[in-house]
Amino acid sequence: MTRREFAHSALAAGVAAVLPAAFSPACSVSSNAAPRANPARSASSHSAQFNSAEISFPKNFFWGAATSAYQIEGAWKEDGKGESIWDRFAHTSEKIRNGDTGDGACDSYHRSNQDIALMRAMNLNSYRFSVSWPRIQSSGSGSANAKGLDYYSRLVDTLLEAHIRPLVTLYHWDLPQSLEDAGGWPNRDTASRFADYVEVTARALGDRVSNWILFNEPTAFVAQGYLDGAHAPGRNSIIDFLRASHTVNLAQGYGFHALKGMRPSAQVGSSFSMSACEPATNSEEDKLAAARAHAMTNLWFLEPALKGRYPDGLAFLPETAMRIKAGDLEKMRAPLDFVGINLYYRIIASAPGAFERISDPQKWLFPVNMTGGHEGRKTDNGWEVWPQALYDIAMRITRDFNSPAIEITESGCAYNDGPDPDGLIRDARRIEYHRQYLHALARAIADGADVRSYHAWSLLDNFEWAEGFSQRFGLAYVDFKTQQRTLKDSGRWYAKVASRNHVPAVNTPA
Repeated sequence: MTRREFAHSALAAGVAAVLPAAFSPACSVSSNAAPRANPARSASSHSAQFNSAEISFPKNFFWGAATSAYQIEGAWKEDGKGESIWDRFAHTSEKIRNGDTGDGACDSYHRSNQDIALMRAMNLNSYRFSVSWPRIQSSGSGSANAKGLDYYSRLVDTLLEAHIRPLVTLYHWDLPQSLEDAGGWPNRDTASRFADYVEVTARALGDRVSNWILFNEPTAFVAQGYLDGAHAPGRNSIIDFLRASHTVNLAQGYGFHALKGMRPSAQVGSSFSMSACEPATNSEEDKLAAARAHAMTNLWFLEPALKGRYPDGLAFLPETAMRIKAGDLEKMRAPLDFVGINLYYRIIASAPGAFERISDPQKWLFPVNMTGGHEGRKTDNGWEVWPQALYDIAMRITRDFNSPAIEITESGCAYNDGPDPDGLIRDARRIEYHRQYLHALARAIADGADVRSYHAWSLLDNFEWAEGFSQRFGLAYVDFKTQQRTLKDSGRWYAKVASRNHVPAVNTPA
């Protein structure tokens, strides 16, 4: 399972424990007789025109980059910050590649002015960063840590002085360890604690911050943290996954209303990890599998907010196991002002065969097999480059949710190019990645999607969760021994894009 992919093998773990013995699967046997459909072959007729032309973006479009607190800040126990689940997880043997930790990360806690200087050099007008909950409330509740708030207050002020919009993420995976000790996200009380934290932060920063993101990629942190154990806090339980899902959906509703109650004019959304989900073949079984994959990958936390219900992704909804109470569906509702989309690749979905499902009861709850695509080029960490996926998901969300405002809150690629003998980082593949994904995004805008921003992941090479420092996504190269930052060729290219508000034609010089 990759950093953001919701893999069937994870969801399957322990599923038999919550299934009735006589449960009958809802899907029929898969057929592989038909050739696999390829949406890229039937893309918008003006795709070629876009790829061969310079593309302008709407006036007032936001050009940005994204980071998260644990991945860049360091200073893991300075100035009253409490321990987070990622502090605990990274300090546990054999959890992180090469034994890396985020203790120092990019040292942005002490070097935020250097980071903002990079943004200014790239002509950015939006910066998506996250607030560390345990830096604000060391134990996840109670009074605010003044030094933590002061750090973010100074960061916001400096961004505004540089004419850069602060786009603040309130939760990017670093739950206070004290709350995990009390049950973590499977514990309903965590939703109330989150609402209190949102109120504290909005009270301190809301006079200057107008744009907020409640959660980053809830599908990813719930599945990988509580289902397959690959990320903090490292649990492996289908029950924990189901209960954490419901608590996070409640917290999204509570947090939205807490923030709006504190700052009514604030623009509030969440960022969802999304992938275009394609059927492996044209069979009805694989099409149903792709619909289930879409529901679990893209809608599991979006539809509860916007429609007050869970999508039809599972073979059945285990309401008792999730501890859904009367009135909860209404409490989950949050009329988000915008939908944040983080997209990196597509998913190919197929239905498990009859024998596979009969012999493996773990397939009963989520009868889908999912893989990444294999037709496009691969990044250094093995993800398929497939720009059409960004067009497809932007249009799908536009059609299905009545044309909401969309912010692309993450898009990026891992290429580990380092300095050449002249000290330059010639990362042409990253330039081509962003160029192609931006052309796909421009097509979506032309076809009616209300997309208002693009945030490259990431501003800096940083700590990439369980992969440690082994993957480099940054527009700026970081020497983790000296913490020196150097703009890559991609950062210089992106600076021209942001300055001109247009993207050069694919395969042409910037």
